[in-house]
Amino acid sequence: MSLDTEMKSLIDRREAIKRVSALLGGAALIGGSALWTGCAPRDAATVADSTGAVAFTPFTATEIAFLDEVADTILPETKTPGAKAAKTGAFMAVMVTDAYEPKDQQIFRDGMKELEDASQAANRTSFMASTPAQRLSLLEGLDKEQKSYMDSRKGNQPAHYFRMMKELTLLGYFTSEIGVTQAQRYIESPGRFDPCLPYTKGETSWASHA
Repeated sequence: MSLDTEMKSLIDRREAIKRVSALLGGAALIGGSALWTGCAPRDAATVADSTGAVAFTPFTATEIAFLDEVADTILPETKTPGAKAAKTGAFMAVMVTDAYEPKDQQIFRDGMKELEDASQAANRTSFMASTPAQRLSLLEGLDKEQKSYMDSRKGNQPAHYFRMMKELTLLGYFTSEIGVTQAQRYIESPGRFDPCLPYTKGETSWASHA
């Protein structure tokens, strides 16, 4: 990969992270510095716990399907395909494995179990077996919980697991081909430079050039 290509990739990734951060109210994206560089901050093969380092277990197909459904509840199909169609679950798994700190990897994996337990408590059924309305109600409650937690978080307190899921859903979707070309407007570069374009209320935003 040439230096120019590497720099362009870095700029595009930074722009994507800025956009997702703006959607989340301007807060810093968890794992943001690692996502800028595209490198894991330390060996992603291990996760530190209270007893020492343990092997990081790769995400299974079942777990990725679970993440797809979580993402699709956050960004469901409307007039454009939803997050599941953009394979956001697989994107989340790759980002957690390759770019998250070990402590955040563990929070994310534990959070998947917490979400499942919350579904059992609220709906007496698994998240995967829940109705779309049940899933939405559950995630809306978790979103309020994470917002309150993140607003009051101090120092080195860990992030809320649902915050991680929401961030990665938005980042994965809006940098996917579906998110860029269907949820947003996109014109391949190079193209004509238009410094000022008319805007009609309700139009989708323009995607950054890939």
